[in-house]
Amino acid sequence: MPHRAVSPQLSELSSEGSSAGSSTLDISDSSAAAAAAAPYSFLVLFARSSILSVLRSAIVVGHMRIEDRDETFHFGTPASDKTGSGGGSVVRLKVHNGRFWTRVFAAGDLGFSEAYMIGDVEIENLKSIMDLWLDNESTVSAVSSLLARAFAAASALRNAFFGQTRTRARLNVIASYDTANELFMTFLSREMMYSCALWGDSEGGVRGDLLLPSVAAAASSAAFSSSSAFPTSSTSHSNAPPHECCDASSPLSRALAEDGDALERAQMRKIHHVLRAARVKPGDRVLEFGTGWGGLAIEAAATYGCEVDTLTLSVEQKTLAEERARERGVAGRVHVHLMDYRDVPRAWAGRFDAFISVEMLEHVGSKYYKRYFELVDFALKPAGATAVVTCSTFPEGRYTGYQAEDFMRRYMWPNSCLPSATVLIDAAYAASRGRFTLEGVENHASHYPRTLRTWSRRLLAHAPELQDALAARYPALRARATYGEFLRKWEYLFAYAGAGFAKGYITCHMLTFVRSSDVMDACD
Repeated sequence: MPHRAVSPQLSELSSEGSSAGSSTLDISDSSAAAAAAAPYSFLVLFARSSILSVLRSAIVVGHMRIEDRDETFHFGTPASDKTGSGGGSVVRLKVHNGRFWTRVFAAGDLGFSEAYMIGDVEIENLKSIMDLWLDNESTVSAVSSLLARAFAAASALRNAFFGQTRTRARLNVIASYDTANELFMTFLSREMMYSCALWGDSEGGVRGDLLLPSVAAAASSAAFSSSSAFPTSSTSHSNAPPHECCDASSPLSRALAEDGDALERAQMRKIHHVLRAARVKPGDRVLEFGTGWGGLAIEAAATYGCEVDTLTLSVEQKTLAEERARERGVAGRVHVHLMDYRDVPRAWAGRFDAFISVEMLEHVGSKYYKRYFELVDFALKPAGATAVVTCSTFPEGRYTGYQAEDFMRRYMWPNSCLPSATVLIDAAYAASRGRFTLEGVENHASHYPRTLRTWSRRLLAHAPELQDALAARYPALRARATYGEFLRKWEYLFAYAGAGFAKGYITCHMLTFVRSSDVMDACD
């Protein structure tokens, strides 16, 4: 998502040090302090005045307090506690640099995320501000200036018409996945499933972690949140690491011990749920688009006796997936291909009993949905075959093929595009010319917020030792400020996505297709 790099992607951090590959958003500590002390320019004052004017009418649910130098601004319904008198969220922001106002004025919510990552604004509780934005979505959207709306329209048109070319797809993987495996090992389960887990009764369901006393204590501790201390000095804030290491007796460490095993169970439940839906059995040949780190492919081979061909564009993922397959003793049955899905060989025509793709369709783009399912139809056997796809989606009323650049599409998954369930079903039917029949539709959105909360706890708890591991490979991350920006990007992701799923702004569907001639159960 290259507009102006803020929170550094690991692949962009030169081995020569932080001076290489620098961003226009990167500033030195001295220049940051000078900027914070200087009088606001006319442009900053104009941007601030415009945004504050809109907020006065935009915040109708909940309450927002903004502290900017010696001034404090209140919006919405005043509340005496953090629950909000009207049932909405109570949000407190502290502006550390006037660039916050110009960023938001010029780029709306994307500019807001940039300001948070770079440290121009401090937020007491990330979840609360995400909830506040979604609760007031129809009015808060007006904060975007004409300039921001023009930028959004241009990025949406670019994503829609150019889509995910092969070159862009590879560059995007480098930006979001081709980082050190050590990063993902800190917060994913042992299977390294970077997708929604399925929480059962044994884990207390989708809110089980919120009911554990130690987790609640960790969530409210200063060690857990980079903004909880709310320091008064902008200089100290910009220099401070966002998270400190917790000892074994801390609330966060106890929480990790309690819910770590729960994540393993929930992710393994997800793997088996998908494989059962795909009706795999010993000897079946399975095609997978999107290897991840091989968790599902390895389980399909080891437990179900399948032979799996799985595709990835990530060298890092391919290397680790093959290593893990060897460790599990299934290297001869798990074949990891460094290949774009559009390049599947002709020899694969009609060879596969099942097709599986877990949260990869987000990276395909609306222009290629039909082509995607044409290749699934091409590879599957004409009878007795099943396709299972899971994907983060937009509700039908929110979907559009023209999706503007936002935080996710800039800093996490460049040029990604969320489909709707109906769009995918229609594409599958059209691509297969009626040879696919929809067998099942499931919405797993309620399971995602807990998954994201768990990932966040695990990442932040291991932040100090992770810095050592990453800095050995990317020396720029030795700088506390740079590493802080990097962690805030991930912290923002977990809160941003979690609120979206919790509020129904985005959904997560699993679709199961079978051949139109297949009879699933004997019925006469």
